[in-house]
Amino acid sequence: MHTRGQLVCRVQARQGEGLRPGRWPDDVPAVAQLLTDGLDLAAGVTFLVGENGSGKSTIVEAVAEEFGLNAEGGTPNARHVTAQERSDLSQRIALERVGGSSRWGFFLRAETMHGLYSYLDEIDNPAPSLHLLSHGESFLEVLRTRFADVGFYVLDEPEAALSFAGTLTLLATLDELVRAGSQVLCATHSPVLASLPGATIVELDDTGMHAASWGDLDLVMHWRNYLADPQRYLRHLLG
Repeated sequence: MHTRGQLVCRVQARQGEGLRPGRWPDDVPAVAQLLTDGLDLAAGVTFLVGENGSGKSTIVEAVAEEFGLNAEGGTPNARHVTAQERSDLSQRIALERVGGSSRWGFFLRAETMHGLYSYLDEIDNPAPSLHLLSHGESFLEVLRTRFADVGFYVLDEPEAALSFAGTLTLLATLDELVRAGSQVLCATHSPVLASLPGATIVELDDTGMHAASWGDLDLVMHWRNYLADPQRYLRHLLG
């Protein structure tokens, strides 16, 4: 049974698609599990957390593209392209959508934000230009102006541009989206974002993917330990 705010309920391999042993990205454990077992998405916010290389960005990018969002960011109507080709994984997965749900969405990808800004400047001519704002300010302006309609919002490490206060603003924005009936899939390294009440957390590691609670996450443990005693880490890193 689907609940309010659920637009995509499952990600799985397309019929006829199987694992390709020894080939990227299939050799990433989380991707292999996605193609073998699928991934159920809950209503509201689902966070993917894990170390660099665990498959977070690969999965959210593929899901965004299969939903119909531009690979370099934006809505289903965005047409800007630089050097990015369509994800190989996106062509091998299928989304189980909720019948009659919104087809609207937005993909916010930290590493291609400036290309998105140029495209938005060209089609919307915002004042001021997003390029004239600081990295964090421009990001918050996108949140303010583009995260309004009910839809499927996919974010890839959005905290990269934000201060602590800005991350809290993003957290509040995600909460508002969910209350309005949207669904969010977000890859993050931020323990602040992952603390959103009611969110589903999926941790990716060298064994694949598994449900996790915020207090048990490796990233929460490491941040707590580091802030309590930086020297525990620094003495192993600095001469």
